[in-house]
Amino acid sequence: MKHTNQSGGGAPCHVAIIMDGNGRWAQRRLMPRAEGHRRGVQSVRRVIEAAAKKGIRYLTLFAFSSENWKRPAEEVNALMRLFATALKKEAQAMLEHGVRLRVAGDLSAFSEEIRESIRQSEAITAHCDAMVLTVCANYGGRWDIVQAFRNILLRDPSVALHPERITEELVDANLAFDWAPAVDLMIRTGGEQRISNFILWQAAYAELFASPTLWPDFGQADLEEALNWYAGRQRRFGMTGEQVQALGHGE
Repeated sequence: MKHTNQSGGGAPCHVAIIMDGNGRWAQRRLMPRAEGHRRGVQSVRRVIEAAAKKGIRYLTLFAFSSENWKRPAEEVNALMRLFATALKKEAQAMLEHGVRLRVAGDLSAFSEEIRESIRQSEAITAHCDAMVLTVCANYGGRWDIVQAFRNILLRDPSVALHPERITEELVDANLAFDWAPAVDLMIRTGGEQRISNFILWQAAYAELFASPTLWPDFGQADLEEALNWYAGRQRRFGMTGEQVQALGHGE
């Protein structure tokens, strides 16, 4: 997978965000968890606009993991209703801002209504080129890698007899969203410091930023804090700092 920013010192090309803290935000205010998720949609809108203004070309959001089905049925149902509503409501706004929507994950588990909303939203924004927004829904990093190998074998069963033909480039091309380059910066909100089975392959060399801000409160200032932190990082990809400097990368 192509690395997009080897030096730091500027805006990352691809930012991925684990949007955490909706439930805790609501509980602290004695509100239903569903209200936290609803407020979280407003943060999505703010962050998309802020990222576009900063020149970020790819923004990936972890909306619903394959493990989230384990949550209480009431919360899952509320999330599904919110997802369907947000797709219909926000697609027009994305179109106006030149944002192309892509959805990655195992969509077979969703209702036909949601799948149709996804198809329509992706279709009407397909020509947009200011930024690509990837929403990961019913997605897991391990699932993604397993699916990549299954796809490889389905398309060419002879690969099983010639494992040397499996390369990183081949795996890249068979991942759930091969349209995005490697992740430069991964942000997790809510104070947690784990990647929770998010985009494991694509984030192999991502800089990890943990924000204490709960997702419904996350906005432009929080994004700028993460971007400023990233700008001070030296992207080495296995090299020493001296080697990076000799190549003209970093400070």
